[in-house]
Amino acid sequence: MKKRALISVFYKNGVIELASFLNNCGWEIISTGGTSKYLQENNIPVIDVAQVTGFPECLDGRVKTLHPAIHAGILARRDVQSHVDTLKENNLQAIDVVCVNLYPFFEKVQAGLSLEETVEFIDIGGPGMLRSAAKNFNDVIVLTDPDDYAQTIEGLKNGNVSADFRKRLAGKVFNLTSAYDGAIARFLLEEEYPPYLPMSLKMGQPLRYGENSHQSAALYLNADRPGVLGGMKQLHGKEMGYNNIRDLDVAWKAACAFGLPADGTLPAGEEDVRKFVPAHSSGQKISCAAVKHNTPCGIALGGTLLEAYNKVFACDPVSIFGGIIACNAKVDASVAAKFGELFLEIVAAPDFDEEALEILKKKKNLRIIKLDKAPKEPYEYISIDGGILTQQSDRSLFDKWEVVTQASVQERDIADMIFGMRAVTFVKSNAIIIVKDLAATGIGGGQVNRIWPARQALERGASVIESAAEIPWNDKEPARVLASDAFFPFNDIVEAAAAAGVKAIIQPGGSVNDKMSIEACDKFGIAMVFTGKRHFKH
Repeated sequence: MKKRALISVFYKNGVIELASFLNNCGWEIISTGGTSKYLQENNIPVIDVAQVTGFPECLDGRVKTLHPAIHAGILARRDVQSHVDTLKENNLQAIDVVCVNLYPFFEKVQAGLSLEETVEFIDIGGPGMLRSAAKNFNDVIVLTDPDDYAQTIEGLKNGNVSADFRKRLAGKVFNLTSAYDGAIARFLLEEEYPPYLPMSLKMGQPLRYGENSHQSAALYLNADRPGVLGGMKQLHGKEMGYNNIRDLDVAWKAACAFGLPADGTLPAGEEDVRKFVPAHSSGQKISCAAVKHNTPCGIALGGTLLEAYNKVFACDPVSIFGGIIACNAKVDASVAAKFGELFLEIVAAPDFDEEALEILKKKKNLRIIKLDKAPKEPYEYISIDGGILTQQSDRSLFDKWEVVTQASVQERDIADMIFGMRAVTFVKSNAIIIVKDLAATGIGGGQVNRIWPARQALERGASVIESAAEIPWNDKEPARVLASDAFFPFNDIVEAAAAAGVKAIIQPGGSVNDKMSIEACDKFGIAMVFTGKRHFKH
């Protein structure tokens, strides 16, 4: 009896070569629909599934292969006599190769179709056949990936399709169908925290190494919904590494927190600003952020990108060396020339003009990344030993705007306070940012005691104002605004801020010692706003 292969593929690449080989070896080929037509157009004989099942395709193609004549032929174990006898008794024939790939649900779920249209791209028969064949991998070669066709052909030629290869092919089936089912579950459930966490991730690229050179690493990207890094275009430079990607993610999020004019995205928490301080709703501003070791070392807004970058550089001209810069506006030659003055790992922006690219490409290893979307992933995930923590992404800004001191907030300080609260959300806790003219002049964070980063940020802020000759500061007076990601446990931060000339503080509030901090502000004539929302970033 001739061997049989069932071939039904949405993606046709490589299938003619596979089917031609099998046909030339005397195999019978069972097929359906578009695949059957395609094979016959290429002079490859085909047995229609309906000839095997004795039942016509029905329900607009929803039912074709869901039949015992198909699944018994796939699932029957050749080493179990009762299975072999059952096939003979029912005039059924074994199927020895199953080559199937699935309806393009991954692509269609991202296309903005209606619920009804998207549901029609949920493949039922395909996964059923694949799973049956994968379960019986000792007897059935199961193919989902055109990259495996050549090795299969070679193995059949030599009469040696190894058990290990068959097992790996079966594993690829369940790897694919689990991601496929995960995408469907995520689409249909629309629940924040379902009983099981459905994820659908596809290998983007292997990475040279992980956080350290002895750790292996890889980049996986959402298969079922768009993400910023999935659409990035690298225009120049070395391949991306694990740390590069993590830092780029933070830098781009920080830059886009102030809006992305290219796609109309407004700043993070803009609804909160419009609700509580409507006169200071931000709109879109040109932003620049520099990141080193996954935390900002400079972040600023400007009337031009050059102005924003000069402020960023002034904040910490030492740490920016070897760092990553992200901008929310097109990079021109004047900015590119500034970037070219120092060693950077990555420059990312929505676009670059030709002259800017010519300048930047003189740096052989500099990675030039084009990103055209603002981050919109609704959840964040952190791996732990034995599981995953998930939470909503931190996109709101505050729950209130409550002046809790005798001193009122001066109009000139409000924009800097809003800027500071946006910026501080990207700094590792305990996080403190000192702000002047829509720029961080001092950044402190990542320590176990809040007063330490406060002192560092204040000291740095004072020196920046004195030394940054290129920055068009309105004046040389000290920075007036301090922003904190969380409440003050003691009044020591207020006292240090007062000594440095700070006139306005914005923080969540909520400490048992809030009264102590308020009284300290009243003593020094500092205005303080409570927002009611903390922004820890561990």
